[in-house]
Amino acid sequence: MYAKLVGLQFMRIALISDIHGNLVSLEAVLADIDRQNVNEIIFLGDAATLGPQPHEVLHRLRELGCPCIIGNHETYLFKPSLGQAYMRGTQWFSDILTWCRARLTPEDYQFMRSFQPMLKIKLEGESTLICFHGSPRRHTDNIFATTPTEEVNEMLAGRRATVMAGGHTHVQMMRQHIGVLLVNSGSVGLPFEQMPFTDRGPRVMPWAEYAIVNSEGNAISVDLRRIPVDMKAIKQAGIDARMPKTSDWLRNWISITELLNEI
Repeated sequence: MYAKLVGLQFMRIALISDIHGNLVSLEAVLADIDRQNVNEIIFLGDAATLGPQPHEVLHRLRELGCPCIIGNHETYLFKPSLGQAYMRGTQWFSDILTWCRARLTPEDYQFMRSFQPMLKIKLEGESTLICFHGSPRRHTDNIFATTPTEEVNEMLAGRRATVMAGGHTHVQMMRQHIGVLLVNSGSVGLPFEQMPFTDRGPRVMPWAEYAIVNSEGNAISVDLRRIPVDMKAIKQAGIDARMPKTSDWLRNWISITELLNEI
């Protein structure tokens, strides 16, 4: 799926995160990655839960053979009580977690056991990249563009790299933090309009998100990419799966027309 570029003095690394059982959006992102001549793909966590195709997504990731970071939702699949505590006993979450776990195979669980908590990569020149899910401290940390410097320092837990990249919030972000480039690649399968949510709950954007880190010598750049998706196919997958609270899941997605009307 991705090209191994030999003899070139630059690197392009695609970062994908928070697929959440949405195979339609994953395939759209992988098709775009295939056109970008990247050296490597890295998955930043949360593959299967909350979406209609959990087994299919894990099978596709296994086919890619890319490095994978463990997210909080992988942890919840192994230890559902942690997920219920995180979601404060919300019944819909308990139901959809149970539904998801029932659709995974022993091979899926074996594959998820290979996921790493964090990954450090040598880029070109003197540059480095550290990948995680929420933060180096814990995978449920939220790093936003507005998170105070002192709080970010605590989350980074003394670690430092040229680029530090995660997911978890489902909101794309790039900020300079005391010389470090902090990146959130956004969400492949459930890109949120904003986080934390408003009183009306999550609104899911009608596209898929990922990022590409470019390294050439000591020059670094990051592309935050937004890819069109087949919304009819996504919604049909949700209907066909008959997962719990399908109607609520479908209702959370908003259309381009709705977005434009709100401008």
